[in-house]
Amino acid sequence: MVSKEEMIAWFKSEFPQARYEIEDFTTDSIIVRHRVEERDLRPGGTVSGPTMMTLADTAIYVALLRQIGFVALAVTTSLNFNFLRKPVANADILAECKLLKLGRSLAVGEVSIYSDGDEAPVAHAVGTYSIPPKR
Repeated sequence: MVSKEEMIAWFKSEFPQARYEIEDFTTDSIIVRHRVEERDLRPGGTVSGPTMMTLADTAIYVALLRQIGFVALAVTTSLNFNFLRKPVANADILAECKLLKLGRSLAVGEVSIYSDGDEAPVAHAVGTYSIPPKR
């Protein structure tokens, strides 16, 4: 299993452009923070859908790599997304991910996204990742 410190270092090395912070690794889940900036907002003062979807996908990727190690070619095969309510425009968004299934070739993760400081989720996602065969 990959440690939080190893994951943070790997992400900084492989994704220097990413604006995500790995907040927490618990036994059952991980939490990733996205610092919301003006460029993440759409007209009407809400966090854009693509910003939240990218955060959900990133959270599943982190949760998966935590379990299987740094397998760069593990890729998303599906992402089902439900927008539940408007996120707070001047707050970071947090994604909490739990892996529902981890097999040899597929993994399924569930993500709840929250505005920082609010207990009610603003979005929910379920994603599937393909894990490449070991060589």
